[in-house]
Amino acid sequence: MINRIRVSGAKNSATRVLAASLISDEKCTLINFPTELVDANHKKRFINNMGGIVSFNSLNETALIESVSFNDEILSSYDYPIRTTYLLVPGLLKKNGIARIPYPGGCKIGHRGYDLHIMVWESLGAVVTEKKDYIEVVASELKGNTINFPISTIGGTESALICGSIAIGETIIKNAYVSPEVNDLIAFLKSIGVQIEVHGNSYIRVVGNKYLRGTSFEIMPDRIEAITWIIFAVLSGRNLQIDNVPFREMAVPLLHLKDAGIDYYSNNTSVLITEENYTRGIQPFELATGTHPGIISDMQPFYVLLGLKANGISRIYDYRYPERIAYLKELQKFTSGGLEGISGKITINGVQNFKPAEADSTDLRGSMAVLMAALLSGNNGESIIHNISMALRGYNKLENKLNQLGYKLKIENGSAII
Repeated sequence: MINRIRVSGAKNSATRVLAASLISDEKCTLINFPTELVDANHKKRFINNMGGIVSFNSLNETALIESVSFNDEILSSYDYPIRTTYLLVPGLLKKNGIARIPYPGGCKIGHRGYDLHIMVWESLGAVVTEKKDYIEVVASELKGNTINFPISTIGGTESALICGSIAIGETIIKNAYVSPEVNDLIAFLKSIGVQIEVHGNSYIRVVGNKYLRGTSFEIMPDRIEAITWIIFAVLSGRNLQIDNVPFREMAVPLLHLKDAGIDYYSNNTSVLITEENYTRGIQPFELATGTHPGIISDMQPFYVLLGLKANGISRIYDYRYPERIAYLKELQKFTSGGLEGISGKITINGVQNFKPAEADSTDLRGSMAVLMAALLSGNNGESIIHNISMALRGYNKLENKLNQLGYKLKIENGSAII
């Protein structure tokens, strides 16, 4: 029997495009939108509380956004635990000349400040004040300027792109980081009438428009979710077909799987994993995370999980986020040992057998790896993972997809019981 899983729209594109749609002067429809993501629903709640209209259709996986009435109000609470609240600023500025947004939240994987976003706003003429409960940004209009980031930054690039789309004149973004999800954001902004030119992978020219039309736009598939299910299929020994795979954005990650002795069948949009694909076992490997088109840091925990079943010692180097190792302590609870992480270097000793355990969630992707280890421990006992909302934040319809594979995920008081 072959089970099938469909990869949802990319979290790191959908939540950005949702915020960017607020600068449009007409309705926007987003197709292939991951409607059940925790992050997306927190953002929906904020927008609706500020007078905008966001509605999700879970059956058709679409989002409809109307932002004509999006206005700035002082809310009774600014407790919105999402990282990309700063992307809400352009929509509020365009409609009101003032924006009050929650302080960014998100995964604790090292220092992730918001100073570069303040740099963007101030560079384009806004006045920024950090209040007790929120950040206040004021500008009757933004004016184009040159933004030269001191480091290559995805979040800063996204912020500059959306702000530049409503600024008067030309905005030049230097040292930009054009990931596949940023490319998706650029495609959306072009579809509503913004002029954008990308030169190489780090120089962007933006010319905004005063009136921005509505659009119907399809969100790209989630490359991180795709690699998650592919590796899970290998480790579980299941015959699994993964549909809606973004092959163009995953060439290098998939090549590393082949180097580890894993073959697979594929067509233009799907990957089929069967037991025949790795009859010689998983081979030990070494890899370093980096920028696209390589293996990005968000994929790191799943290759760690893969290494736990490899026939030897594997090593992973993550110098971009060297502190992305908190989950290793939790993952270790499901094995008899074999993991060591320090200063961006992770050493993995295979072959390990997974056993039931009780663990805590850390960052989003690490928590998903811990959940996978619990599922892979089989019927040898009960596993408990606390604060499972971490994993649910990044995976659309996760419980439904696990049910499709025959797993029952019971959630009580924020903990998952497997």
